[in-house]
Amino acid sequence: MKTALLIIDVQNIMFTEEGGTFEAADVATRIAELLEKARREGVPVVYVQHTEPEGVLAAGEPGWFIHESIAPREGEPIVRKAFWDSFMETNLQAVLEELGIESLVLCGMQTEFCVDTTVRGAFARGYRNNIVVSDGHTTFDTEVLPAEKIRAHHNRIWGGRFARLEKAGDITFST
Repeated sequence: MKTALLIIDVQNIMFTEEGGTFEAADVATRIAELLEKARREGVPVVYVQHTEPEGVLAAGEPGWFIHESIAPREGEPIVRKAFWDSFMETNLQAVLEELGIESLVLCGMQTEFCVDTTVRGAFARGYRNNIVVSDGHTTFDTEVLPAEKIRAHHNRIWGGRFARLEKAGDITFST
């Protein structure tokens, strides 16, 4: 089964918002280590980059760029999206099909928005043997819940339903 690492919206703005993203530096480090492991093992890496028509996530704005700690290499596809679901009105499905991908390892930012919707969207599109990096996604505190509880809640919902959960350090790509 051919697997790809899907990195969702690890963009500069997630590291600069007032109040900060929960464990942003730690999550970025985990993703960077997983990214290097994928590259060493020849696993395709696909980036998703949220893009809006104006504001901090408009193309070319400082917050829009993919964070330097996980910068794409030449030839690694970048899928730009305008919705929370990385599949909605993008070429993600076509990119995955062209690479022959059957399963995904998903990580990124924001847990309750783009990561959640993409995890569910992948499952709905037939990707059934996915892994969510349980310590490789994050978000901000809200007025309702702290980010740590948001992450724990989503891990509980995804695990065993939409994907398996594994910590970044435990993921192996070789079969």
